Formats: sequence, structure tokens, C-alpha cells
Amino acid sequence: VQLQASGGGLVQVGGSLRVSCAASGFTISSYSMGWFRQTPGKEREFVAAISWSGGNQYYADSVKGRFTISRDNAKNTVFLQMNSLKPEDTAVYSCAAGLNYLRTYYQAEEYDYWGQGTQVTVSS
Repeated sequence: VQLQASGGGLVQVGGSLRVSCAASGFTISSYSMGWFRQTPGKEREFVAAISWSGGNQYYADSVKGRFTISRDNAKNTVFLQMNSLKPEDTAVYSCAAGLNYLRTYYQAEEYDYWGQGTQVTVSS
């Protein structure tokens, strides 16, 4: 079982970036998927999640209206489109998978699988 995040990089303030999370060893169609981020010295922070059916999306207040989570079950991949990026969005972004419906979607302990992160740096 593996989740591989990619697509991070350096972007200027106000710019956009799309990060991807490709799953292998299992199919994500039965899993709710989430994105979390972390910076050195800080706790991991919930960013966004999408239910296993794709019918519901959840966002942290700090990214609502700027970020969009989506999924492509045929490609076994989840995406996070990030627009209007701010310096405070700088972090390592990691994806996670939790079986079926989750109770809250924003608590890390609800997720079963985690992937390596991808660095996103927003320069001012």
C-alpha cells in the first residue's frame, strides 16, 4: 500500500499549484481521502477531504474558497488545486486514506494510510 504525493514546488504569492496523490496497492474508490500539511515545529494541520463517494468535500477555514479537492477513481488519484496561494500555505503536503465514511474528516487518527509529502513553498 502506497500513497505518493507529487506536484509541489516553489510558487509566488497569488499563484496556483496542483498537487496529486497517486495510490497503489489498493483502490481508493472505497476510501475517503484527505490532505494535511505540516511545517517544522508545528502540528499537522487538516487542509481538505473528500468522501469516498466524492459527493462531499470538506475544507479548513484557512483554505476555503481557494483550494479544491477532487478525485479520479479511474486513475486512483486525488488532487488538490491550490489558488491564490499565500506565504502561510508553505508546508509539506501529505495525503491520507480512510475507509468509507469518516466521522469528522479532519482528525488524522481517522485515516488508515498515509503517504510521503510534497513540499509547497510560497514566496513573497
